[in-house]
Parts: sequence; structure tokens; C-alpha cells
Amino acid sequence: MPELPEVEVTRRGLLPHVVGRRIEAVTVRHRGLRWPVEPDLETRLAQRVVRRIERRGKYLLLECVSEDPAEPAGWLLVHLGMTGTLRVLPQAPPPGAHDHLDMVLAAGAEGVGDAAGAGGPLVLRFRDPRRFGAVLWTTLTEEELPSHPLLRTLGIEPFDAAFDGAWLHRHTRGRSAAIKTVLLAGGIVVGVGNIYASESLFRARIRPTTPAGRLSRERCDRLAQAVRETLAQAIERGGSTLRDFVGSDGASGYFQLDCFVYDRAGQPCRICATPVRQIVQGQRSTFYCPNCQH
Repeated sequence: MPELPEVEVTRRGLLPHVVGRRIEAVTVRHRGLRWPVEPDLETRLAQRVVRRIERRGKYLLLECVSEDPAEPAGWLLVHLGMTGTLRVLPQAPPPGAHDHLDMVLAAGAEGVGDAAGAGGPLVLRFRDPRRFGAVLWTTLTEEELPSHPLLRTLGIEPFDAAFDGAWLHRHTRGRSAAIKTVLLAGGIVVGVGNIYASESLFRARIRPTTPAGRLSRERCDRLAQAVRETLAQAIERGGSTLRDFVGSDGASGYFQLDCFVYDRAGQPCRICATPVRQIVQGQRSTFYCPNCQH
């Protein structure tokens, strides 16, 4: 499943190709995603310009503005689900069975476009074999957007300056659930998916079954720093490609090659050579070193 690093890699890949371009046409081939694609999305988006692309948790937020100043701006919320990708194609091949939505982007104005697109028309294609992703439109303002039902319960961003050991310590008090389960829930901090939770806990030397409320301030300091470092490295490496994920240019991610414990059950720990163990928490596989993590 694409997590925060994969979504951020996608966002950064889209920026030079998409921002500043006008949406000439939209084709929706399958509306039955996790939430149905609204029936008039094509007309709502046509002739709008993509002004910017933001990210909140695992949601991509495309601000689309009308050339008519009387018409309010809106946001296209895109979630990649478990198997979704959002790719830029200079010349779109015939759509496959899982290519559910295309946005045709007009040729870029001066300063918009690059070598791959040569400033010419592009297609932004949403593909999602399992159809757990989402493409939703809202006219909420930027100030109102955090109140959207899909965004309002999300925790703090891991790269927010306010996220540190003190934040983590304060928000885990009274929590009896295992710290890995709490991280995955996303209510305290977003983006620490299954791979990155195992890796962050290893770097912080914390056993994933430790009750969150028992973490000391010192251990929370280590964990907050480990979360940021792990996610930053994953973004630098293009995310993790285990099955379906590719970036906006079709390239795979390589963070999985750097993992200390994830998917390495029975293999020697890269630090102490103790065999890595695998357990199940909340129906998700957890990997840890019984010697390094306590």
C-alpha cells in the first residue's frame, strides 16, 4: 500500500509536469472506487488550471482554479488506496482494464513543462487494480479543507516542526495499546505505515509490543527522530516498491533494499546478527530484533 513516502514521491514527481497546466478534458471509465466518483466530475474539472499540489497524510490535494474569477476554486483529493498510481504520460497508450481516470492537460505555457513532456500536452492517468483508491472533488476553501471528513481526524505531519518527542510523549499517555499499533492508527502522527513503523522502532531501539503509554520521554525523543529520519530516507530512495507502487514517471522505489528488519524474518540483524523475528499485530506483519529492541 502506498504510504506517506510513496505519496510524497508521487507529488514531487507531478509538480514540474502538472502545475500551471489547464485541464482540457477528463475521462472517467470506472466510478466505483472506494467512494463513487461524482457523476459530473468531468464538467467540474474541465478548463480549470492546476495551481498547486499539496499532500496531507496519504492524500494528494490538487488545487484547481477556474479562469472565471467568479467561480470558486476547488480541490481534487486523490488517495492511491492499496494499489493505485498517478502517472504522467506524454502520449497515453490505450487504457487498460484498471486505468480508471485520465486528465488531459494542455500544452504548458512558458516555464511550464520539461524535457519529458517537452511542454506539449500530457495525460495524468489514475490506475488502481483493486479500486480501494479515491478521486473526490470539494469546493472547500483552503482554510476549510482541514475540516473535510477524510482529513479532520488525521494526526500531525511527521515533518511538522511541532512533532517531536514531547508531542509523542504527551499524546501517548494513558495508551495501553502497543506502540506500533498506535503509530499505524495515524491519529497521533500520519504516514508511519507498516514498513516505516517497523523500521522506525528498530532505529529507536524500541520493541514494537511495548505499550505506548509506558514510553519514557527519552524513548519518545528517539522515536520521533527515528520516524523523521526513516521517512526522509524513504522519500530520498523513491519510496518502497514491494508489489505495485511506481512513481509518477513509472520508476520503482528502492527503500526496501535498505530495511534493517522489515521482511527479513530469520535473517541476521544488520547490527548484532541476531535473527530477526516476525509477529502479527493487528493483522499486519511486524519485524524486529529481539536483541537490539527492548
